[in-house]
Amino acid sequence: MTIAVCVKWSLPASGEDERFAGISLADQAALEVGLTVAASRGETVRVVTVAPTSSERALRDAVACGASDAVRIDTGERPDSGSETLDSATVASLLAGEVEDCSLVFCGDYSIDRGSGSVPAFVAARLGIDQALGLVAIETSGSSLEVVRRLDGARREILRVTGRAVLSVEGSVARLRRAPLRSVLAADHHPMTVRSCNVDSTRRWTPEAIAPFRPRARVLPAPGGSSALDRVRHLTDAGGGPSRGETVELPPDRAAARIVDALRDWGYLAPDGRP
Repeated sequence: MTIAVCVKWSLPASGEDERFAGISLADQAALEVGLTVAASRGETVRVVTVAPTSSERALRDAVACGASDAVRIDTGERPDSGSETLDSATVASLLAGEVEDCSLVFCGDYSIDRGSGSVPAFVAARLGIDQALGLVAIETSGSSLEVVRRLDGARREILRVTGRAVLSVEGSVARLRRAPLRSVLAADHHPMTVRSCNVDSTRRWTPEAIAPFRPRARVLPAPGGSSALDRVRHLTDAGGGPSRGETVELPPDRAAARIVDALRDWGYLAPDGRP
């Protein structure tokens, strides 16, 4: 049997240095976990990516680390179109066609270009198999895997994976091994499978610029008081009583409306509801 590792080759934006292209630490962790699990089961590892020719160096590095097969799906993307990408459903469909015979599929849970991280879920849906996403620990237990999944509120979920599944891991799970020089040299001559496919232009999109969230400035009344000290106290609320939270139990629809009203009152939302 074969274990698949799907990696994303992220291109720099137009005009940026090509040296910033590569795969994320999460993808590297997925490769290391895939190699470790495959070694314990006596299976092989296939690395798959949807990327242009410039990604082949990363695939050969994966072969040098121990992967037995490397597959690159070429969609005809121009080398200088780093800001143009395919939607997650299309990428997952292309990947699924190359990993449908694999026992497990490992992916990283994020990419260098700050993608949505939704491809693993789409791959699982396309293959019709189980999924365990956002994993922070993986241990081999006989023919199954014990995995720990991160949940909200600092909680953890422990799962036992016994069959075929898509698993996405965080970058902290493992560090990719360093390949020996002999393997690096041999990987330069390793045959690589290249699939060519034409993707409808409607499947391509250009992501918008991403910036940190900055709440709307709040409009406050001018400080009162007859002296500078009084105005400073008013501005800093010095001497005021401690603020207390409010616990409200409401049905989901009314609770959501209450949250929106509070955000609007605090200045985080405009009167029309826009941030």
